[in-house]
Amino acid sequence: MARDFLRIVACGSVDDGKSTLIGRLLAEAGRVPDDERAALARASVSHGTRGGEIDYALLLDGLEAEREQGITIDVAWRHLDTPRRRFLIADCPGHVQYTRNMATGASVADLAIVLVDATRGLLPQTFRHTAIASMFGVRHVLLAVNKMDRVGHDQAVFDAIAAAYRAHAAKLGIADVEAIPLAAATGANVTVAAGDAMSWYTGPTVLGHLESVVVAPRGAGLPARLPVQLVLRDGEGGRWLAGTLASGTLRTGDALRIEPDGVAATVAALRRSGDAAAEVHAGDAVSVRLAEDVDAARGDVLAAAGAPLAATDQFVADLLWFDDAALLPGRRYQLQSGPCVVGARVGEIKHLLDPETLQPLAAKRLQANDIGEVALSLDSPLPYAPFADEPALGSFVLVDLLTRATVAAGMIRHGLRRADNIHWQALDVTPGVRAGLKGQRPRCVWFTGLSGAGKSTIANLVERGLVARGCHTYLLDGDNVRHGLNRDLGFTDEDRVENLRRIAHVARLMTDAGLIVLVSFIAPFRAERASARALFDAGDFIEVFVDTPLAEAERRDVKGLYAKARRGELPNFTGIDSPYEPPESAELVLDTLAESPDALAARVIARLLD
Repeated sequence: MARDFLRIVACGSVDDGKSTLIGRLLAEAGRVPDDERAALARASVSHGTRGGEIDYALLLDGLEAEREQGITIDVAWRHLDTPRRRFLIADCPGHVQYTRNMATGASVADLAIVLVDATRGLLPQTFRHTAIASMFGVRHVLLAVNKMDRVGHDQAVFDAIAAAYRAHAAKLGIADVEAIPLAAATGANVTVAAGDAMSWYTGPTVLGHLESVVVAPRGAGLPARLPVQLVLRDGEGGRWLAGTLASGTLRTGDALRIEPDGVAATVAALRRSGDAAAEVHAGDAVSVRLAEDVDAARGDVLAAAGAPLAATDQFVADLLWFDDAALLPGRRYQLQSGPCVVGARVGEIKHLLDPETLQPLAAKRLQANDIGEVALSLDSPLPYAPFADEPALGSFVLVDLLTRATVAAGMIRHGLRRADNIHWQALDVTPGVRAGLKGQRPRCVWFTGLSGAGKSTIANLVERGLVARGCHTYLLDGDNVRHGLNRDLGFTDEDRVENLRRIAHVARLMTDAGLIVLVSFIAPFRAERASARALFDAGDFIEVFVDTPLAEAERRDVKGLYAKARRGELPNFTGIDSPYEPPESAELVLDTLAESPDALAARVIARLLD
């Protein structure tokens, strides 16, 4: 028997007719109130594209800009009830720049309606949306070949589009594709058969298929998994672990494991939406009281004892990149998987997927709307399951640490075994012991600024002054390091990120050795400087912005680099054709036009020895 509730994402290229199809479905199913129908009639006169006739697309286009331009910008959600089923339909934008919005609808969908304009056939956005739907685990597609009236209801056109799409979808693991020829503007095959115009077609209408398609619930047959979202206290002081049951069934008395630590526990009591319950099921909002007094907190997962959950701090995942700024390997992000939040770094882009040919392509970065396979490393182990097995525990988003924007959605493929074989080695001689031997507080002083700003000059004077006072120091200079440790790196954005990642960890090791480490690098990106800061305890990282205007730095041009860059002989040069992002809250700002290098170095020394 079909499920009584179906989540649908409608997608495809721009102007294929998604909003018109869904609007007509709503109207012909009798789900448009009289007042909304009257408003639709008025809007059709001023914004419609049907010559004064009802333009059903306007039911979905709620934003004024959408109605004026005749496009979908944001995801429009609509409920539809029929005697046979309830639906939640997401009408998603077709424009490339709004592809990230399509992912929102696909992330919760059971079935995708993929619209194709019969006059244009399969387009790049058709392939991209299909790849995204497959990536999010959608395995049922209704291929709506629209505007058949514009090709004379030609069966050959329909058959060619349907055959090509089915072959493509099969390569993505989508075996269930129902192809329907229709004309959404006139209503043909939407809720009523087209009749003589397409007598060659004997299949279901769009609504008929949606009401009858059998879709297995996501997570069916899986063991119990409860990601803990918060800890509640009752009136007697009892602790309840609350969240949405991701899969399976929980009963009073069930044996559990608290992942990732694997601590054993037993269900003492259950509540569903605040009411006592003996049994709860996937999708329920539940709270669990454990019989044992064990530690469990937000981000942990309660798992059935007989089906322990793996945990890893390194894994391979498919990533859909949203942000206008490219993904650069080595850059740090925040990973959120359900209630679990952890620092993450993309270590490697294994390949980029071509949505049309489905071929893996070599890539050093991911741009907006790209799909790629990547390797990630985390700051701490994450309880997980492969997305193909358990979507709720195998999906995540990446958040930019500075802007707080969601920059990507990801699906875990598998963990990396090397993560299980590397452990911290306990050492008897601690950083505190080493610092005590040297009689100083180890810190990292990070000088950043344009090429020619005076970083190396000031850092050298600072080190001389510290050594004269008996301090133990080491100066890491950008040029010097590129002769050895970072000799293999160039000056692309990707290589700059990796350059700074390595240096930050070297600086951290040197502070562990008890040294005051001076780092003199251009370090153009705020994200990488923030990542370096995150390696150190509060107060142990001092960012020093050597503030010199570009014109002055270029005037000095001691190494002749700006001149080469201006002639096009030195690509990716900071300040010319590669950006420099000034610090927003540096501990020290040194104005090289206002004071001499000696005076500026004295300010840094004073700050360190204060």
